[in-house]
Amino acid sequence: MVIVKIYSTPTCPWCKKAKEYFKSKRIKFTELDVTEDDKAAKEMVNISGQMGVPVIDIDGKVIVGFNQQDIEKIVNKDREDKKAKKK
Repeated sequence: MVIVKIYSTPTCPWCKKAKEYFKSKRIKFTELDVTEDDKAAKEMVNISGQMGVPVIDIDGKVIVGFNQQDIEKIVNKDREDKKAKKK
């Protein structure tokens, strides 16, 4: 299973879309509110070089913004890798 972190703010519509997407796919994620958590805000800037949200970290692969195609590529590759390991 992939490890997903979403750096977000309460008022960000794209953050909401990202969270809804992961919920619809039954992919668990950790939400980090960068307006409340200074450590998470610094971590977000360090990994992405960006101040904008959402920043989505999927197993160490960082996506800035909500890009469903990029998310699906990473998630599907992880699933394929796990299937290959089982063989």
